[in-house]
Amino acid sequence: MLEVHQFPCLSDNYGYLLHDPVSEETVCIDTPDAEAYLREAARKHWQITQIWNTHWHPDHAGGNEAIKAATGCTVVAPEADAARIPAVDRLVAHGELVAIGAWDAHVIDVGGHTHGHIAYHLPEAEMAFVGDAVFALGCGRMFEGTAPQFWASLCRIKALPTSTMLYCAHEYTQSNARFALHADPDNAKLADYVRHIEVARAAGKPTVPTTLSRELATNPFLRADDPAMQARWGGGDAVQTFAALRAAKDTF
Repeated sequence: MLEVHQFPCLSDNYGYLLHDPVSEETVCIDTPDAEAYLREAARKHWQITQIWNTHWHPDHAGGNEAIKAATGCTVVAPEADAARIPAVDRLVAHGELVAIGAWDAHVIDVGGHTHGHIAYHLPEAEMAFVGDAVFALGCGRMFEGTAPQFWASLCRIKALPTSTMLYCAHEYTQSNARFALHADPDNAKLADYVRHIEVARAAGKPTVPTTLSRELATNPFLRADDPAMQARWGGGDAVQTFAALRAAKDTF
């Protein structure tokens, strides 16, 4: 099976090293902190062979050049963000495949946070690396995209098998939980989830990865097509409801 090594870096990012023990390949999922990635790979005795970037923001692609210089790895990045990502070797778009050993990863367009944001879904491993597109109980700020674009992206994530583990890029869950309780106060599953989050963080444990099944039941942004959410937040349309939720979170 594939191994995922998760570690904190920068102020609130998570670094991920994806390792295939058969081929001995190791992929950096984004590169927020080159020194941390190189240190953790060395500690695991893993050789970095690829970088898979989700989007262009410096806390996701800022370590590309240093890691590539140290390892000679191949850098894969979203075609739509090409001009803003350093050291790219291969550009990919929605529907294409990348691979680690014998494991295929499907590239999914999840634009909205940035125009070119992509996710990497490994169906046989039941995991998806979603960057800043979706978080535990949240989603990324809509810096570049539009509400229809971002909602369509979230629908692509919603359509994945519910057993999929979502590897999000930041530890934002407690902050997201406060807004989620405001947005969806009558959700009993959400209340249970928030109690679990508080216990985990009090013990210094991460709250990601999370499961898609849990997020479908509790994440207000993924529930913008729910009639109860639409009644509470206005509009009979999922895009309008998503837009209202995102705007409210921006000023919460």
